[in-house]
Amino acid sequence: MARQGRDQDARFETMSGLPLEALYEPEGGAPEAIGRPGEYPFTRGPYATMYRGRPWTMRMFAGFGTPEDTNRRFKYLLEHGQTGLSTAFDMPTLMGYDPDHPLAAGEVGREGVSVACLEDMRRLFADIPLADVTTSMTINGPAIVALAMYFAVAEERGIGLDRLGGTIQTDILKEFIAQKEWISPPRPSMRIVSDMMVFCARHAPRWHAISISGYHIREAGATAVQELAFTIADGIGYVQAGIDAGLDVDEFAPRLSFFWDVHNDFFEEIAKFRAARRLWAQLMKERFGAKNPKSWLLRTHAQTAGVSLTAQQPLNNVARVAIQALAAVLGGTQSLHTNSLDETYALPTEESVKVALRTQQIIADETGVAGVVDPLGGSWFIEDLTDRMEAGARAYIDKIDEMGGIVRAVELGYPQREIADSAFADQQKVEARERVIVGVNKYVDDGPAASTGIPTLKIDPRVENEQRAHVVALKQRRDAAAAAAATERVREACRSGENLMPPIIEAVKRDVTLGEICDVFREVFGVYRDPVFV
Repeated sequence: MARQGRDQDARFETMSGLPLEALYEPEGGAPEAIGRPGEYPFTRGPYATMYRGRPWTMRMFAGFGTPEDTNRRFKYLLEHGQTGLSTAFDMPTLMGYDPDHPLAAGEVGREGVSVACLEDMRRLFADIPLADVTTSMTINGPAIVALAMYFAVAEERGIGLDRLGGTIQTDILKEFIAQKEWISPPRPSMRIVSDMMVFCARHAPRWHAISISGYHIREAGATAVQELAFTIADGIGYVQAGIDAGLDVDEFAPRLSFFWDVHNDFFEEIAKFRAARRLWAQLMKERFGAKNPKSWLLRTHAQTAGVSLTAQQPLNNVARVAIQALAAVLGGTQSLHTNSLDETYALPTEESVKVALRTQQIIADETGVAGVVDPLGGSWFIEDLTDRMEAGARAYIDKIDEMGGIVRAVELGYPQREIADSAFADQQKVEARERVIVGVNKYVDDGPAASTGIPTLKIDPRVENEQRAHVVALKQRRDAAAAAAATERVREACRSGENLMPPIIEAVKRDVTLGEICDVFREVFGVYRDPVFV
């Protein structure tokens, strides 16, 4: 049975002093399709007590400049009440290039932190108690290298991998579908994902090796139903990959997690979370034969919709984020990031991040919504919308199955075309004012959109020069023979089919850089180019 837990040591009542029951349902219990929270099919939440037992993790996305810059931001957020770390990497790191590569010019440290080597990972997490915090890392193509570096830092500190808690995104399928940050083609990329799943299942049991991400699918223009469908379809693909790699489904499925976008349609977003849990539970139990109830649970992180933020009247973004965050909480998220009001201009300032974090804290501590489990459960509208969201997603999943699965569907460009069509249709609605965006196509201010006066974070050009010099110096002072031998071991493992995690961990310990390991992937597995779909 799923974790039942118990209520926190707190009084749950309204501001008027009216006591609140933990759960409200009709006499005789809710219908089977809705069920009870903490029980299959988890429509009402993965845990019985939900936020009465423990509030969601407030995990603000952070990363910019040098590792020291981001380390200071991590500490600032922890001091202000954040309960988990979430790491954003810069574009060169995400694409598998070191700061001294020509393609990295002008991008180092600009939209995330620059991490190219083990020393960078040490600097990033300096004085952070890795055994006591959970860490999330948003990186996909080079995810295996970043994870190897994180594990190596933990080992240096005498922390066993079995003590580490956190998540690395790793979701390469959504890169091909939506975000477009990849290195090699789909099938060898899935082999890398499988190796990570196997290694973590056997050596880092508290670590989530994949965060199956609908967020970027939605940000690319998908509807809520498409986000639900394609994300669950990706999850099916990863479960099958784990089974094909020789794992029992119950050996790794409990450590799979999900990551959803939370957009503006308040009730649709709540229904999406509820439908996702029910759909995943049924698939894991019926399609894959999972026996462990923990394998049926869809655990999730959520982030408010970056694409919904506007440069026009940016203070309006505070209201958008608050409403989206409330939807995520009423939908039953386990972890939440709230976007900052200034993110259409630059990476967020400390002050704007604090406002975004305080938004979550106000929801948790002032609104009373955390005092009742699934307070909207049983609403005729919510239950009908949940059913229709699930039915729409199942129709897409059935079509993908007919194509031969999600990897084949991606190779054929099916989800990519569906999302492109939806994005185009939505933009037409905005331009025709059929969909209102306050401050953009209605209630518009006179004058240029950028004359807001809000402060923005500026990345000093020194960052790129320092990081480039740092990695060049590392390559000059390291034991060249040891680094070359370790790189060759990675190359051999790529060709032989052995698990890549151990040789990559050894390589980063020998100061082989992220870019050099990714160059091996490019050499052995090839480089993926997005096909043009007519």
